[in-house]
Amino acid sequence: MALGGGTFVSENKKLPGSYINFISLASASSALSERGIAAMGLILDWGADGEIMTITKADLEKNSVKYFGYDFTHAKLKGIRDLFKNIHTLYAYKLNSATTGIAANTFATAIHSGIRGNDIKIVIAKNVDDATKWDVSTYFDNALVETQTVATAADLKANDFVTFKADAELAVTAGLPLTGGISAAATAANHQAFLTAVEPYSFNAIGAVSDERASGAPAVNALYASFCTRMRDTVGKKFQAVLFRYPGNHEGIVNVKNLVTDSGESAASLVYWVTGVIAGTAINASALNKLYDGEYTVDTNFTQSELETCLDNGEFTLHRVGADVRVLGDINSLVETTADKGDIFKENQTIRVIDCIANDIANVFNTKYLGKVPNDASGRISLWADIVKHHRELERIRAIENFDENAVTVEQGASKRSVRVNDAVTIVNAMAQLYMTCVID
Repeated sequence: MALGGGTFVSENKKLPGSYINFISLASASSALSERGIAAMGLILDWGADGEIMTITKADLEKNSVKYFGYDFTHAKLKGIRDLFKNIHTLYAYKLNSATTGIAANTFATAIHSGIRGNDIKIVIAKNVDDATKWDVSTYFDNALVETQTVATAADLKANDFVTFKADAELAVTAGLPLTGGISAAATAANHQAFLTAVEPYSFNAIGAVSDERASGAPAVNALYASFCTRMRDTVGKKFQAVLFRYPGNHEGIVNVKNLVTDSGESAASLVYWVTGVIAGTAINASALNKLYDGEYTVDTNFTQSELETCLDNGEFTLHRVGADVRVLGDINSLVETTADKGDIFKENQTIRVIDCIANDIANVFNTKYLGKVPNDASGRISLWADIVKHHRELERIRAIENFDENAVTVEQGASKRSVRVNDAVTIVNAMAQLYMTCVID
């Protein structure tokens, strides 16, 4: 059973867990959690079907063919390279996973569906040292993957690209390709399957490359928006969703304004880079004025007044500054403020801090205190000390300022099993405007 989490209105929760509210002013330790983890569903020509692939930056550079079917420098991986500009780990999911469209030949079957399975071939030759044995070689895109020396097909072991047919009769072949591999299209149901699969994972941002301006396009962005708000507000998992031209009016949703103009690419492809930025920007930093260092051609054809409107509309926008393309404002899609969520909640730097607090304090409570520490004065003092230590670290790295430990109180809640924490922090945001008056004598 999952632990309870999210926000609370009154102390009436039934599940054990952490319920944390943030309002505007009228690992089991106090260490800060690491950033730089993203999740994305991808349309791929190769890759594991129906499962989350955990890929690090080193994995991508060394084993991209194994994971995605293409060399790291291939044009097909442009978006993934953009994503990894600012992250270290990706939870990837092949959206067009299928049980059909899997390439095969007389001797082997591709381990994944997709058109790249057709670029596999099997070469079989008599072993030069033992005439009773065979050298069976697997090639992917004309590059040798491995060679096994066996007496029969039943002795062959699966590799990263194929499984072998145990009942096949081995025979000399100069190179028999696999055929029948098809890269399927992705549907809204595939996106939903991804969201279900990735729900248990912890990450900082999730992105969807979906351009829904065309009529008949699946309502993918709404799925991600609903998933994000539910996870943030009900489950208590704090991350942000990066969507293309989706006015979510929520601090958890980042609304990407710019389209890309590269031929053959989705207009929503800037989502790759922005997802990396949202996931990887440090808790004490802002992406404001960040240089776009990706590979796409970004449309930045906006007037000054249009850029102001973008900010008013909660649109994460890139603009041209001389020869550079930079982030206009590190903002999310929240536009309608309330007494509980003021203008400061529009800033992603604010969200990074409150997400850090929520995730870290929940982790401390759920792993160190829940079911283990008595709810007495000593136990509550210990929890208070952990919260204060955490916040002191935030202050040390200049994510918050003027922290007053006396503003943190830990009291017994409405029942003997609950504790009520009151907390207050002042979040630091990066400089954005300079107003200067110079008097000349």
